[in-house]
Amino acid sequence: MNLFFEESGDFKVGTMMSQAGEAYQVEMASGKRTKVKIKDVLLQYEKPSPTDLMEQAKAVAADIDLDFLWEVAGEEEFGFAELGAEYFGHTPLPAEAAGLILSLHSAPIYFYKKGRGRYKAAPEQSLRAAQAGIEKKKQQALVQAGYVEELKANKLPASMQNIVMQLLFKPDKNSIEYKALEAACNELHTNPQRLMLAAGGVASPKALHMAKFLFENFPRGAGFPEVAVPVPPTDLPLANVQAFSIDDVTTTEIDDAFSVTKLDDGNVKIGIHIAAPGLGIKPDDAVDKMARARMSTVYMPGDKITMLPDSIVEAFTLAEGKTCPALSLYATLNPADWSVIATETRAEMVPIANNLRHNDLDDLVNEETLASGEGEYPHKESLGLIWQWAQVLEAARMVKREGFGLKPEQNNRVDFNFYVEDDVVTVSRRKRGAPLDKIVAELMIFANSTWGKLMHDHGVPGIYRSQGQGVGGWAAKMQVRMLTHAAPHQGLGVDQYAWSTSPLRRYTDLVNQWQILACAEHGVTAPLVAYFKHKDAGLFAIVSQFDAAYAAYGDHQSNMERYWCLRWLGQQEARQVEAVVLKDEVLRLVDIPLIIRLPGMPQVARGAQVKLDILRWDEVDLTIEARILEIPTTDTVAADAELDYEEEETGDAPEEAVDAPEVAVEAAAEEPASE
Repeated sequence: MNLFFEESGDFKVGTMMSQAGEAYQVEMASGKRTKVKIKDVLLQYEKPSPTDLMEQAKAVAADIDLDFLWEVAGEEEFGFAELGAEYFGHTPLPAEAAGLILSLHSAPIYFYKKGRGRYKAAPEQSLRAAQAGIEKKKQQALVQAGYVEELKANKLPASMQNIVMQLLFKPDKNSIEYKALEAACNELHTNPQRLMLAAGGVASPKALHMAKFLFENFPRGAGFPEVAVPVPPTDLPLANVQAFSIDDVTTTEIDDAFSVTKLDDGNVKIGIHIAAPGLGIKPDDAVDKMARARMSTVYMPGDKITMLPDSIVEAFTLAEGKTCPALSLYATLNPADWSVIATETRAEMVPIANNLRHNDLDDLVNEETLASGEGEYPHKESLGLIWQWAQVLEAARMVKREGFGLKPEQNNRVDFNFYVEDDVVTVSRRKRGAPLDKIVAELMIFANSTWGKLMHDHGVPGIYRSQGQGVGGWAAKMQVRMLTHAAPHQGLGVDQYAWSTSPLRRYTDLVNQWQILACAEHGVTAPLVAYFKHKDAGLFAIVSQFDAAYAAYGDHQSNMERYWCLRWLGQQEARQVEAVVLKDEVLRLVDIPLIIRLPGMPQVARGAQVKLDILRWDEVDLTIEARILEIPTTDTVAADAELDYEEEETGDAPEEAVDAPEVAVEAAAEEPASE
């Protein structure tokens, strides 16, 4: 006796060997034996053989007209044998019965299963809807296949042209466009990014990196809505100074300037003047909401996305020849030892005599010319006095650092500045710690620390940067945190540090400026009038949002710098280059800040300079492959190797995303060997 039965949703045939209670012992065609419950058996028959029956049943099922079978079935529930007699016109043979079961089971839109061997015809409305759905899927499959062929021919289908970014970075995986893109990538053995580049969906690797960043961080675009330019108060006093700024030639958001006044008693008053958008922008107004949505200017080689619209930047930037609203910090100093006698903070209008540029001064202003008095350049005497104070400020910070148990700062690091014009990149080396850099860095640190203390002493919260030992015992790395109360910044060697000197390009500084203005204008009553109060949930939210945005912007800047480093290699047609060993298998090219990892490279002393053969690089993945050509036979190390090692060891990087060398110096001074 042969059996046709159902097992785990599948139909099988075999020869019955014996029966034991409610089950048969069945031998399959393969020789395997199994137990089959009696209730699962649909047919018992003598002939044909199990193998022949299955082949004949499949042939019968293929010939059955499902539409006619559905019409024959009627509306009531039925057993397969009943329907078989009506459909075939006679009691179905074993192969016919089995074929009918296979057909019924394979057509769920026509027949609903009601039990073992029992079915019911689907209502006409449901059947037609299901058939329409199947037809739609067939048509979609045809369209999808067409898209695949177009993509394989490096042609972008019309329906994809407006959703390229969505397909690449946040796709609807059920859409036929995404399925076509995925299928084409599989057939071509590539990825969506490269296929979109080949098909013209993205113009270049640079555009791809920018598009990804904008899609994730500026989904509504990087433009600004029309907004009225805020106007500062008109009754501000006029400062009796001639201030000057020190910036890179590309800087447009000029946040800070300096002035020097010799007093009749022999003392010197040095002014630190910070652009004051906080005098015009008010919390929760339209401009504030725009700035808060961005949190910071985004910098990258050759481009930037500003925190504020150009019209507002132009209204408050400390531009040469203008008298600008500013928040000024004056320090009265004894030039005998450059000790601070007194400080004063006030809002005022400050005449800006000059915007000095590094490109013009770097060759003229150095430690030798400042010491000898040689050379002629604008504000020579003032720069000489500020330089003397800056050295004293730095020395005091180093003493404080040592008190915190930290090593002195390293000043032999090299900065790399990127300039991009017409898609051609120039990378220049610039040693950190030059006098102009140190002047800006030290005076900004002084201002941020002094104003942080001002807020603390007046009982007004602000946004502080604090650095101290992390959790994990004596070996834990230094950690930098953002707080709303004053706390030491051990890396800088100051008792408190509140970002306040870049309000045109960093939202935390704008917030702190509002709080500082309240302290300067209202004194002991500042806590009553300051916009942000202690334990203000809005202030905590700003800290959290800023951290997230700033990290994303920093990652993008790093990616774009790496992209431009790879472009530089292509422009130079450089295949053999010099590199400095930072640590173990990590190297950095000498001429550009491109980090390369060479797993398995021979042991080479840290700081050694080696020659590399560049094999290939990828501007999409931002990867590079190289091999070592020459290893030095001496222990000679690169001049800037020590700090490079510290950077790799501790993860230190410039705190700020910057577009100007002097701000880069201020930034690195903020977080030495820490982040």
